[in-house]
Amino acid sequence: MATTTRAVPPTPDAPSSTGPLGRLGLWVVRNARTVTIVWLLLVVGLGIFAPKVEHHLSGAGWQADGSDSVATRELAQEHFDGNASSAIQVVVHSESGPVTEGTGATVLEEVQALLSTEDRIADIVAPQPGATLSPDGRTAVVLAGAGVDTNEMVRVASDIKGPLQDLSRDGVQVNPTGSSLLWSDFNQANLEAMLTSEMLAFPVTMAILVLAFGALVAAGLPLMLTIAGLVASAGSLVLINELVPVSIWAMNFALMFSLALGIDYALLIVVRYRAARMGAKLSAERAIAQTMDTAGKAVLLSGITVLVSLSAVMIVPSPSFRSMAGGIMLSVLFVLGATLTLLPLVLHKLDHRINRFALPWASSGEHRSARFAAWGERLWRRPLVFGAMSLVVLVALAAPVLGLKTAMPSIKVLPEDASARVGYDLVQDAFGDGAPGTLQVVVDADQAQAATSVLDADPGIAGAMPAQPAADESGLALVQAVPTVDPSDPALAETVDRLRADLPDSAVVGGAAVENLDLEDQLDESTPWVIAIVLGLGFLLLLVALQAPLISLLGTLVSLLSTAAAFGVARLIFQEGWGAGLLGFESQGFLDAWAPVFFFAMIFAIAMDYTVFLLASAKEHYERSGDPKDAMVGSLAHTGRVIFAAAAVMVAVFFTFALSGPLPPKEMGIVLGVAVLLDAFLVRLVLLPVLLRLSGHAAWHVPTWLQRVLPKVTFAHG
Repeated sequence: MATTTRAVPPTPDAPSSTGPLGRLGLWVVRNARTVTIVWLLLVVGLGIFAPKVEHHLSGAGWQADGSDSVATRELAQEHFDGNASSAIQVVVHSESGPVTEGTGATVLEEVQALLSTEDRIADIVAPQPGATLSPDGRTAVVLAGAGVDTNEMVRVASDIKGPLQDLSRDGVQVNPTGSSLLWSDFNQANLEAMLTSEMLAFPVTMAILVLAFGALVAAGLPLMLTIAGLVASAGSLVLINELVPVSIWAMNFALMFSLALGIDYALLIVVRYRAARMGAKLSAERAIAQTMDTAGKAVLLSGITVLVSLSAVMIVPSPSFRSMAGGIMLSVLFVLGATLTLLPLVLHKLDHRINRFALPWASSGEHRSARFAAWGERLWRRPLVFGAMSLVVLVALAAPVLGLKTAMPSIKVLPEDASARVGYDLVQDAFGDGAPGTLQVVVDADQAQAATSVLDADPGIAGAMPAQPAADESGLALVQAVPTVDPSDPALAETVDRLRADLPDSAVVGGAAVENLDLEDQLDESTPWVIAIVLGLGFLLLLVALQAPLISLLGTLVSLLSTAAAFGVARLIFQEGWGAGLLGFESQGFLDAWAPVFFFAMIFAIAMDYTVFLLASAKEHYERSGDPKDAMVGSLAHTGRVIFAAAAVMVAVFFTFALSGPLPPKEMGIVLGVAVLLDAFLVRLVLLPVLLRLSGHAAWHVPTWLQRVLPKVTFAHG
């Protein structure tokens, strides 16, 4: 018969046993010079490269590796003088008269001369009547072929867009556009937004931390540790980029995510140390050992859960997704390392000085919160009422997720005055709605005529250009076709599917718009797998940490509620446009397709962060007393304030990123901010404690056979 082992409270005279993390903490403080030198070398050595991160990291990579569209781009670049989806289109528009005459003709010559000085550009194609010269003669497109890969073409776009625009004069506009310009303009707008958000986030974060800790020095420790970890990770990303292209988004996400997560970890460690040192009056070394064996263990398990959750994103075969996930994971490793090694050293060195510049009402040794203990008692008495209220709110907010639509970002993610968007609009006005999303078909030369016939006959194609034979002896031909609809119109996907079924066997269909469609299809295919892997691995990690299958399962499943609610709110805001004017964005009518898979992993990682904090404390209390009430009320009393303060910091950080810049960072800030708000305050501080109350001893029951299989993990510290 299965049995549940209940721990017996230690006697006051029982010797304290020090676990692996406690021994690590003691080793750190006893080898302070070595640890300090190692961290100085890491931060200073890698920090030298950190300022280069925005310039060196790549700006593209949003593609589905192995897809037909990527194959089309590679063939077009190799065999057709760089006339690929990453080529730069320089739009020259005359407000009065033909652009090929007078000032317009001079500007066109200057554009081609400037492009010829850039050795990363392949062939330069002057405007062609019937193709890249508009019927009214007022708009012309000069094509600058891609002579390097997509990432480098984004850098080319950044380098030349300013000089090209400077050629505008006397009623003649010059605006480069195309996918490389889109990513260049977007990265620039995103960088400005991130810098603005950072300026807002740090003072708000510091204010919340001062209120949480009650002392300025203690409040500064989490920021110091997080900055040290971020500087080291930024420098590492620059070095890694020399070997493998790393998306600039990797640093953007890492900055926001690690700032919030690092503060969470430091909060838990510092609060526990102050309670042991100033509350329980332990010696500095014993306080370090106890802190690391309890709070340190929770931080380590949380960090592992975060890393596992994000690693699931690696199954998406897209360079941008893999580098974003990898960048965040790297920053989490540095922040985790700093929390478990550098922070104990700093705490030991500062000791009572961490309470310098304290607020009048601050209590440095207070670990158990009377307010959260009272809240726990209230939940214990009326679990069904509070649980039902929390559930109703979460389900109501989650309901709109059933109508959520996703698609790849449209041109609307750019500011209206961005070069890529101005050029896009000019091309659309002059050549038709589908012109910015021109399709490219690479086919065997002997099947080019058949391919052209299929394109001409398709109702989704406004017109196809004559087949262009390859400049080399590859035996290939390139046919370009203009769709009838805007690149963001869902009808384009139907046209592409139809063409792929009807075109000759040797044909591959691509173009910038098709690359987005292929990536969207890949995301739709990968998302269920990512969710399943994240949930499965999250449950297994909780099971190992808590040694209790029921509460591990419940802790995993309730995370889905806050996630669904966050996406339900996202639908109302970004798809339906609620509050668009207030937040300063133009609704696309859908949520960006990369959001569900990537945000789910991030939200789940954060949710499990709080889950580990709460349930690790509950298990610690249960191991000591064997009392379910003590486990539930005690965990809220000892972690409620930390979860509340940490969530407030996270929400503040995430929401500041929603206040400025282009649309995708706003989506990121709103979705993550709402998710944390709901998860911390409704799930972790209400619903999960209620589940602990309702399940009682069963929450901590572990079958005998499972006890034999699982490694022994305990949180009680003598």
